[in-house]
Amino acid sequence: MAGKYIRNGNLWFVNDSCGILCVVLTYLLILYGDFVVLFVLLMPTQFPLYATVNGAIFQFCVTMAVISHMKAMFTDPGVVPQGTATQEYIQNLGLKPGQVVLKCTKCCSIKPERAHHCSICQRCVKKMDHHCPWVNNCVGENNQKYFVLFNLYISCISIHALLLILFTFIGCVRSQWTVCTTWSPAATAVFLATLTIESILFSLFTLIMCSNQLCSICDDETGIEKLKGEYKSKSSSKLASIRSVFGDPISIRWISPFHHPHSEYSRSKHIAYYV
Repeated sequence: MAGKYIRNGNLWFVNDSCGILCVVLTYLLILYGDFVVLFVLLMPTQFPLYATVNGAIFQFCVTMAVISHMKAMFTDPGVVPQGTATQEYIQNLGLKPGQVVLKCTKCCSIKPERAHHCSICQRCVKKMDHHCPWVNNCVGENNQKYFVLFNLYISCISIHALLLILFTFIGCVRSQWTVCTTWSPAATAVFLATLTIESILFSLFTLIMCSNQLCSICDDETGIEKLKGEYKSKSSSKLASIRSVFGDPISIRWISPFHHPHSEYSRSKHIAYYV
């Protein structure tokens, strides 16, 4: 059965028009925020060190956010192989008496423990938390770290932008809007107002989402499992649950989208159950 996805080697992309539109909107909003911060808030300032330090920090977080987003979008979230729910394949598993397997009739797959079917991707995904249109992908076992980092870095740049807006506004009021910016007072006010609204909305949304994801990781329970109440955590500790997503051992690589975790903690491998 053909799915709404494109796979080419390690590249994974969901061909969903709504998700693609959300991705384009996400990048446009990030680009707009970056433009206002650099060319309206920082470059016109009379304090070069202030502009350089804040510009470097902001650009670092923007870069990390974009890379995290791309990794979350293009990484296989943990899809289950198709075509395995056949009588011949099941017989070759060598099941013991009393063991059964769960089958998904929608994508003809044997569902491992904690896997759920996504109606948008049209595939079963291991440890599926939810399908997020903003990254145009499911959030699952293989890309949850990148999704958390994307929310983390977006919240950082949103809060940073709000602080820069506050400092710029205070400076403009003190100078009566004469030397604080190279833009006209009207244009500057519009830029500040729109970026303020964008930053407040983004910071609230991403902080809530990031907190929700971290709580789910610590509890070793996905969003779907919380709703259905169908899984009891087998993790030995909250730290072990965090390692299952961010990798082992604890290191600075936890906040790096360039590092793919290869942890042995809590991976979904079981496909047979005793009844």
